[in-house]
Amino acid sequence: MEEKLKNKRNWKTVLHEIIYEADTKPGKLFDVILLIAIIASVILVMLESVESFDKQYHYFLNICEWIITILFSIEYILRIITIKKPSKYIFSFYGLIAFRALRLLRVFRILKLTRYMSASQNLKTALKASKTKITVFIFFIIIVCIILGTLLYMIEGAENGFTSIPRSVYWAIVTLTTVGFGDIAPQTPLGQLLASVIMILGYGIIAIPTGIVSAEMTKTNIAVNTQTCPNCAAEKHKDEAKHCYKCGSILNE
Repeated sequence: MEEKLKNKRNWKTVLHEIIYEADTKPGKLFDVILLIAIIASVILVMLESVESFDKQYHYFLNICEWIITILFSIEYILRIITIKKPSKYIFSFYGLIAFRALRLLRVFRILKLTRYMSASQNLKTALKASKTKITVFIFFIIIVCIILGTLLYMIEGAENGFTSIPRSVYWAIVTLTTVGFGDIAPQTPLGQLLASVIMILGYGIIAIPTGIVSAEMTKTNIAVNTQTCPNCAAEKHKDEAKHCYKCGSILNE
């Protein structure tokens, strides 16, 4: 009886390592297959939304979708049976998006890709660290857009499409972000000169948030492995971790 229980534990442990971790060859292979399935599913949803393509290949798309749905269902069940507390995964972020309530929500399987991005934690930490600087920067840009929009309203006037300050501020935002819809444009030489300055300024402004986040990312050096707790399914343990930071259970070797 004890030998059977031991074999059962070993079977679950091995399966847990393959599904939840990527430190072994089987685990990496599982992740690669799952990534391909996720990407294929998203592409299928996009193709189904094209009416002409769906009419011509509806039967083929339907079969592919059934195959992928079965694969995801098997994956979902395996994830549940390989942890001691299934509810932890079922009600987790990835567990909830795996459950399809609506047909078009299949496209959100792409959110599961974030699980396999080792740098995602570093990016998240860097964004948190730089949120104050970015907030101040955005506030500054709003002030600049209001000033520039007001100037253009005074220079161009309603006869050139700048019928109000809010509309002029909208133009300033579109120009500063280098989007340039072209629905309104300055007609006077002075207005065009100011617009040119704003366009050039826009290129420099776009680079600032990137620089802020990049600076924080260089400071961030978090060593995170792929160990997932077999008891509570907690992730993002440090490389040297032997026990789960949430429940204290021993992690897989």
